[in-house]
Amino acid sequence: MKVLVPVKRAIDYNVKISVKSDGSGVDQANVKMSMNPFDEIAIEEATKLKEAGKVTEIVAVTIGPDKAQDTIRTAMAIGADRGILVKTDAPTDIGGVEPLAVAKALKAITEKENPDFIIMGKQSIDDDSNQTGQMLAALLNWGQGTFASELELGDGTATVTREIDGGLETLELKLPAIITTDLRLNEPRYVKLPDIMKAKKKQLDTMTPEDLGVDFTPRLSVVKIAEPAERVGGGKVTNIDELIDKLKNEAKVI
Repeated sequence: MKVLVPVKRAIDYNVKISVKSDGSGVDQANVKMSMNPFDEIAIEEATKLKEAGKVTEIVAVTIGPDKAQDTIRTAMAIGADRGILVKTDAPTDIGGVEPLAVAKALKAITEKENPDFIIMGKQSIDDDSNQTGQMLAALLNWGQGTFASELELGDGTATVTREIDGGLETLELKLPAIITTDLRLNEPRYVKLPDIMKAKKKQLDTMTPEDLGVDFTPRLSVVKIAEPAERVGGGKVTNIDELIDKLKNEAKVI
């Protein structure tokens, strides 16, 4: 059983981002980049399934510049057998390669690779679109199980427990299908140095959007990006009467 795992290079979640002075985007100069955390969960889950003997091959794919090879190598160090880089110099965050274009590229790769299912992060932490998995399922006409917190593979089926507003929902999907991961699905492993060294020897193929017949030209334009207003600090009151007075006259909530 082959599984395709899309992964994305994004600003590391520990980095405090800043907006460019002209409001055109997020400043990425000299900023640490790493694999999108939700995608890291996806590659971890695929690796666990391979270790359990339910998956035979894991193919990691990413879209981005040459530097995105590091993201593929990280996926290989975790457990992917080989990788595919769709090379583009276009930004892959807000205002760059849009979710629909990513879904179309993944559709073309899926038709070449013919995986049994695709597992991917529910969203990326840079644009938080939460669209690519659903769009890809629609383009392929596959079933989908989004926001997965549990996953069990059966004979030609996948049982997905997904997190919804009202609690948990369990779906049984016929494979092939799209599964998007939520935070509680697993905890990604710490990548050891020997695995990093082995990853450097694994196969990594490079292709372009033109090879896939996909146009990455944006259909939308970002008018402006701005940081949220700074929160005003709270104050202290000495008694309940002062609190009521502030709620009534300053906050005007009573």
